[in-house]
Amino acid sequence: MNQENGTEDTHMTQANEQDARRNRWRVFFVPFLMFLCAALLCAVLKPQPHVLRVGIFAGSPWGVPGGDLYGLMDDTIAAFEAEHPGVQVTYVSGISRDDYSEWLAERFLAGDEPDVFLLLPEDFELYAGQGALLPLDALAQKDAAFDAASLYPAAYDYGVYGGACMALPVECMTTLMFVNKTLLAADGIAMPPNDWTFEDFYRIAAAVTRDADGDGVLDRFGAYDYGWQLAATAGGAPLFRADGRASYFASQDVEQAVRFCMRLAALTQGRQVTPRDFDLGRVAFRPFTFAEYRAYRPYPWRIKKYTTFEWDCIPLPRPGGEAHAPLGVLLMGVSARTHEQALAWDFLKTITTSDVAQSAVLAHTQGLPARRGIIENADAATVFGEGVTASLTPALLGRTLETAKTAPTFARHDGALLLADTEIAKIVSGTVPFDNALNKLQKEINAYLQK
Repeated sequence: MNQENGTEDTHMTQANEQDARRNRWRVFFVPFLMFLCAALLCAVLKPQPHVLRVGIFAGSPWGVPGGDLYGLMDDTIAAFEAEHPGVQVTYVSGISRDDYSEWLAERFLAGDEPDVFLLLPEDFELYAGQGALLPLDALAQKDAAFDAASLYPAAYDYGVYGGACMALPVECMTTLMFVNKTLLAADGIAMPPNDWTFEDFYRIAAAVTRDADGDGVLDRFGAYDYGWQLAATAGGAPLFRADGRASYFASQDVEQAVRFCMRLAALTQGRQVTPRDFDLGRVAFRPFTFAEYRAYRPYPWRIKKYTTFEWDCIPLPRPGGEAHAPLGVLLMGVSARTHEQALAWDFLKTITTSDVAQSAVLAHTQGLPARRGIIENADAATVFGEGVTASLTPALLGRTLETAKTAPTFARHDGALLLADTEIAKIVSGTVPFDNALNKLQKEINAYLQK
């Protein structure tokens, strides 16, 4: 009996120890399990941030050093996220401008394109024509905070395709005339006024073109790289019909531009003026983009460029009346397949029309704001660079953007323009007689456009 009691006591002790272990397991594990379940539940129920993806490339779209689109984007993202709690904007860095078109096309083919993305000029028609871009008119009309009139007219119109707005301008670029002040001063010639004409241009070019060293060869020149396209644009001459099915090369305005370039070309007596001539300070005038002015005028880039002469920039000359300059535009569009349509529109509106983003264009890039009023209200140092005395003023530069002209974006535009350039170069050089040449050219280009 005692032995049996001892055995029972042993079993009871073991059972008690097991119960104690189970109790300890429950004490520690059950709360842990409850905590884990609560954490998982919170993770599931917690609102996930909306992610908006942006397509962007590195460097400048205008082919100059120093452009920082990332700085523009970071400033825009910071302002946008502050106004949109719970939204995260991301972009892939390290894509060069040269690789950007291929990268964007690959993303579209994979169905993984950004919600909002920059569009290079050569890509806009492709994406708009294939239905890859979200039409923006309906969104714009419903948004009382958006005003298309706040953007420079030509910059806004550049994003219109088939009568619908398909993209908005982020920044733009115009062309101005660089002036070799040292060369003009050596001949006692004053800087031309900002409202100078074709005749002013020709008079100065004729005065400086000569054989300065007496070796029988011309070595001073009026202009380099000024062609008929700039002359035609200055007079506001349209080259093509809006639908890209006809051209206007036989118009009086185009004829005026070509005849003026023939007069300029005759001054050089067949001598080909080269970029080296300009770099060595032997040329009075050369058209450049304002991006080149912003890049090469301030230190340190000017040390690497034009150090042998003093130079400045002024508007392009005009044939008479109001002057017009070419306008380049960097667009941004929204993917037609985005799942964040409202956010994408808000971001597009922010980067193209907000004070923060459009001021950041001046602060971080070599481009010019697409929104009216940013240039006009900026101080000269912000626009032209510290310590730079420009003949232009911010207000005059803004006026240049107001009246600027963009090139059309139809499919055969580049091919037609190349054909025209080749034939007009023969006319200007005298290889082809001028009589009826532009009429023949117009018929030839019209046939090309209508194929």
